[in-house]
Amino acid sequence: MEPISEPLVGRNIKIIRKQQNLTLGVLSEKSGVSKTMLSQIEAEKVNPTVAMIWKIAQGLGVEITELLQGSGEPPRKFNVTRKDTVTVLNAAADAVQLHVLSPVSLVEDLEMYLLTFKPQGSLTSKPHFPRTEEFITVLRGAVEVTAGSHTACLEKGDFISYHCDVNHEIRNAGDGDAEIHMVVRFNKRQLDT
Repeated sequence: MEPISEPLVGRNIKIIRKQQNLTLGVLSEKSGVSKTMLSQIEAEKVNPTVAMIWKIAQGLGVEITELLQGSGEPPRKFNVTRKDTVTVLNAAADAVQLHVLSPVSLVEDLEMYLLTFKPQGSLTSKPHFPRTEEFITVLRGAVEVTAGSHTACLEKGDFISYHCDVNHEIRNAGDGDAEIHMVVRFNKRQLDT
């Protein structure tokens, strides 16, 4: 079996920081992450959040993927996320539960979620980056999706895709719980500018 190369975020941050002749203090100022936290991350003593890695990448002026690369040859992708390790967020006064399925390595490309809506639950979002798209498959129940001036009611097995660079909302349209699978795809050209 071929060994899998693990991402060494702390090591990668330290290498890039030293290549740029930055002190921990300077990187702290540029990224907004404390000097103490940066030191612990570089020493691989803590596991940073995606948001923290993103801030550090911005401070270093590099793509987040550079910080997530493993050592040696890049491995073939084969990521497994176990249900007991999935990040779960509650929104809309606990009427909506979001399970974050996408791995950290996809943060600049797309996000994947499993959402459960209690009766009357809804998730309202402000516009995302221009040309960002959402793709939804209804797994259970019924939902109403509104994006800008467009609205559609969907039932189990239905699929919808739409641009979400406008105000948009997903609302449980039934009497019981509703469950959807959602993929958010970002327009790379917009993120690179």
